Amino acid sequence: MRTDVVVVGAGFSGLAAALALKRAGAGVRVLEARDRVGGRVLTRWLPDGTQLDLGAQWIGPTQDRVRALVTRYGLATFPSAAHGTPTVLWDGRRYAEPPAPTGAVLALLDAYAQGVDPAAPWAAARAEAWDRRTVADWLARAAPDPVTARYLGRQLAGGLLAAAPAEISMLQLLFYLRSGGGSAMLLAMAGGAQQDRLVGGPGVLADALAAALGPDTVRCGAPVHAIVQDRTGVTVRTDDEVVTAGAVVVAVAPALAGRIRYDPPLPALRDGLNQRMPMGSAVKVHAVYPEPFWRADGRSGVATCADGPVTETVDNGTPGSARGVLTAFSYGAEATALRRLSPPARREALLDALVAIVGPAAGRPDEVVEYDWSADPWTRGCFCGALTVGAWRAYGPELRRPVGRVHWAGTETATRWAGYLDGAIEAGERAAAEVLDTTDQLSLK
Repeated sequence: MRTDVVVVGAGFSGLAAALALKRAGAGVRVLEARDRVGGRVLTRWLPDGTQLDLGAQWIGPTQDRVRALVTRYGLATFPSAAHGTPTVLWDGRRYAEPPAPTGAVLALLDAYAQGVDPAAPWAAARAEAWDRRTVADWLARAAPDPVTARYLGRQLAGGLLAAAPAEISMLQLLFYLRSGGGSAMLLAMAGGAQQDRLVGGPGVLADALAAALGPDTVRCGAPVHAIVQDRTGVTVRTDDEVVTAGAVVVAVAPALAGRIRYDPPLPALRDGLNQRMPMGSAVKVHAVYPEPFWRADGRSGVATCADGPVTETVDNGTPGSARGVLTAFSYGAEATALRRLSPPARREALLDALVAIVGPAAGRPDEVVEYDWSADPWTRGCFCGALTVGAWRAYGPELRRPVGRVHWAGTETATRWAGYLDGAIEAGERAAAEVLDTTDQLSLK
């Protein structure tokens, strides 16, 4: 098969790239390993119609690209559930908000983030020092006490990047804060990144994007295992299909992009980047109850925890269902420890944590639904990839740099809202523009 551009991956980034190319008049073929489109989004429906979003689920203010697509395709959103008072579990005590010292530390981080250009974090004045210092080390010095350091490490490295604070550099965290508009925007529900959800789940938007590409553009169940390029074009191979084109957009996370065979091999620096950008580690679990009982107790279901297997919870109820859905998140080392448990022991540990947050009724759910993206062979983790300590300075400039006719997309390559659906769309549109600007890569030019 011959086309102008091949797009590898039918997540939001790949679909956005394909749409931009198609609107410009290019022929496009999208090859997706999974049996569906959407990438790191997945919605499961209970028999009574309760919506459980197992992957990415939120959109918030300033995420203009994803909101524009929601409007374009006539889809609806609803606000995340917000009833009552949030819970902060802090060194064995319960608060309605974190103690005041956390705000001062976050303000300092936000001030540092202003000195980081999200398009070139490696160029920041203090990039070298920030890239070799872990978030854990910095918090141990900057926070006023160990509990504050532990709590903020779990919320920032864990809640934002699904990693342990000892695994993340300060430069990675500051890039992420700048990309998402600061800690208040990234951590908030109403008024922040977790403000709204899509009726039907984000997959309905992915399906709309795929439908807009027209029949036979997207092929699912077609993992790409080789990309060959020369002076005249590229050849992209799956198990049973060979597509030739002028260019290819690889719209999967670097950790997965590195598993494709390239001929000629990728340059050492690009391959080094792929090796140093592992996916995050998160466990997301929905506990489903006959009703959201915590609301009657004046609790919102939103909680953050300084200790224990669960870092945070949200009330994930939907307007069309009377059932209560309490969703728990575990990150980094805590997520790894949960994976080592048997399913019954993991369920018990998670329910014990929920009981500590909202009371004894949390221990009696109708059902518990979990999905481990680290076990998904075409994802291998979530929310996104993050460069390891020291890697931004050494390898960061390769993140978006094309390799001949191979261009890179995926939310990891975004400069605005990296790690989110909006960032994925930005990255796909940017990669498409690169291809269109390279006239010798497209026969239509």
